[in-house]
Amino acid sequence: MILSDKRILEEIEKGTIVISPYDRKYLGTNSYDVHLGKYLATYADRVLDARRHNEIVHFEIPEEGYVLQPNTLYLGVTYEYTETHAHVPFLEGKSSTGRLGIDIHATAGKGDVGFCNTWTLEISCAQPVRIYAGMPIGQLIYFAVEGDIETFYNKKGNAKYNGRTVRPVESMMWKNEF
Repeated sequence: MILSDKRILEEIEKGTIVISPYDRKYLGTNSYDVHLGKYLATYADRVLDARRHNEIVHFEIPEEGYVLQPNTLYLGVTYEYTETHAHVPFLEGKSSTGRLGIDIHATAGKGDVGFCNTWTLEISCAQPVRIYAGMPIGQLIYFAVEGDIETFYNKKGNAKYNGRTVRPVESMMWKNEF
């Protein structure tokens, strides 16, 4: 079940959901709006290799915005840092973002119980579009968990995205055995 606005507020009060910075005006009926942070990144190489560490180049979004181009994968980051200690967080794009032809994640919309960080966004676009730091970019929804958790994400020794960051993080696929 998806948490309602009242339930999200209760969980924030209990400390099982943390959103920083938090502003009540971004709480929807059953979601919380998150915003684009000031950093983007692109991969240094045009051809990526799943078995190697693909380097990224970070840059700051200028005040006048930045024009995204089709056929390029951009890594963005949420302005908000979040912690989710008792629920499964999902990040979805806002309809207004989608109507500009912007996708904010390729496949990684689900977080894990115990995820504590900003969210790296896998941004692509259908046509050139100017974006701005601080613009609404997505919404977090929270699902109740059935059963006990054996190992929370922030306690897993092999979790690849546990380091707190304000910049987008590249793929760590190369750390997997295959």
